[in-house]
Amino acid sequence: MARNVLGTALQACSLEPMTGFTRTGSCETGAEDVGSHTVCVQVTDEFLAFSVNRGNDLSAPHPEYDFGGLNAGDRWCLCAARWLETSEAGFAPPVILEACYEKCLEIVSLADLKYHELR
Repeated sequence: MARNVLGTALQACSLEPMTGFTRTGSCETGAEDVGSHTVCVQVTDEFLAFSVNRGNDLSAPHPEYDFGGLNAGDRWCLCAARWLETSEAGFAPPVILEACYEKCLEIVSLADLKYHELR
């Protein structure tokens, strides 16, 4: 059973848009996921702008990957290192702890995740 950062069963992050490295809706990961897409976030306009400035436009559609682009309010499995970068820069989107895969704790602290928990 995949577990979240709280030690309970991993919950789905989003089915619409479909997220996760394997596009299952959950933020679990495997050896092929070098980015560790393990942090479930609810994206904000500030985060999307920050991401564009870092060269990753998540709001732009990419039909070739069946990706319609993200809008503020969408939930998404974000790379743990990218989430940490956004947190350190002051643009961290809120996280859904029950949907963050426990492996993200290798990169980010539970205290930081809890601080940015979606309320």
